[in-house]
Amino acid sequence: MSQNTRNFLNDFYQDVPSANKKTPATFEKDTEAEAWDSCQGPVVHQGISRRTKIALVLLVLLVPAVIYFGLRLGNRHYLVISLLLLLLAMLPFFMIFEDRKPQARELIVIAVLVAIGVASRGAFFMLPQFKPVAAIVIISGVAFGGEAGFLVGCMTALVSNIFFSQGPWTPWQMFAFGMIGFVAGVFYRLGWLKTNRWSLCTFGFFSIFFIYGLIMNPASLLMYSSTFDIKALVAIFISGAPMDLVHALSTAIFLGVLAKPFLEKLTRIKKKYGLI
Repeated sequence: MSQNTRNFLNDFYQDVPSANKKTPATFEKDTEAEAWDSCQGPVVHQGISRRTKIALVLLVLLVPAVIYFGLRLGNRHYLVISLLLLLLAMLPFFMIFEDRKPQARELIVIAVLVAIGVASRGAFFMLPQFKPVAAIVIISGVAFGGEAGFLVGCMTALVSNIFFSQGPWTPWQMFAFGMIGFVAGVFYRLGWLKTNRWSLCTFGFFSIFFIYGLIMNPASLLMYSSTFDIKALVAIFISGAPMDLVHALSTAIFLGVLAKPFLEKLTRIKKKYGLI
């Protein structure tokens, strides 16, 4: 019998701790480190799947159409529009489960991410536009894919506005935050977005200007002005630039602080439970 086998049998029957045996805490720590290392590794350029392409068409074409024609009926219909958007956001997410039913633990993780986004927005209510919501949505998209990121963004905006007040701006915020999560997931899948701090912070900063701002600034003009022309559009972008800058900086800061610990935990949970 070899020495290694003899040591193993001694440890097994005598309950004597082996020199190489890991405690549960050490095992959890090593598992998280391995998960983060694999998450930081080179992304395989898998391209966009057929399902994601369908989701992109669905979100880019149908969501703005529902918002626009719904608001044409009057601003008082914003809750109906929000519920329709939530249904549209759920469709791409459930398309992920083409060959099986979604498991409860997969839905619970999404619900927890939404709850964190809502709580984080409430925690910084006293600081206008200085919110971690976009950072949480980006992390969700990177961890679980663009479809899940869109759903987290939509639900976070809808639920948090229960406390911040609902209005005709709610559907637009749902669409804006949702698209940030969707684009983050797609960019990560294509390998254009890495999980290092510099890449995530840069994406978070510019996503506020080129996704959130490009949606919310024209939406503000549509909601509060009867004039929609180039001059008015330029004016609304200029007037909204300082707030967008604060929002962009806060998103980059929160990504720099939260991305590594969040992605470590989420990657470990994905591997442990085989999620999404």
